[in-house]
Amino acid sequence: MFKKILIPTDGSPLSAQAANAGVSFARSTGAEIVALHVTQPFAATIGFDGMAAAYAITDESYEKAAAEQAEKYLEAVMHRAETAGVKASSVSVSNFNVADGIVQAAEENGCDLIFIGSHGRSGLSRLLLGSVTAKVLSLAHTGVLVYRVKEEAKG
Repeated sequence: MFKKILIPTDGSPLSAQAANAGVSFARSTGAEIVALHVTQPFAATIGFDGMAAAYAITDESYEKAAAEQAEKYLEAVMHRAETAGVKASSVSVSNFNVADGIVQAAEENGCDLIFIGSHGRSGLSRLLLGSVTAKVLSLAHTGVLVYRVKEEAKG
């Protein structure tokens, strides 16, 4: 069925929920996984108002922090895969467009499926927040499985 599944993560609890489901899916199909985190380059974070300059952030410190963050997020997925007995590798890429980074990583790593979470937003919230998942669906040349994550009830 599937041999290699790309599982992108942004480190959020909802993304972790989707990654856990992706690892379970990979185990059930006998596939290996490639855990992915896409960072945006430093230039993408600089606002028109020079916000980064106000915080004295340098591109070196940003890149270092982004790399550390990516490692932490990917480590969690790799641990889950190890616990489930699923062969896994991880990769971190930098791209101005997260969806492009996901699609390119799937192609470069020979993945035959992208397993990605979605909040299931609609209407104004989707318009305002955009949807990386929707963009991946429109760009991908391989299969995409969208996992609907469940938001925690606030109490």
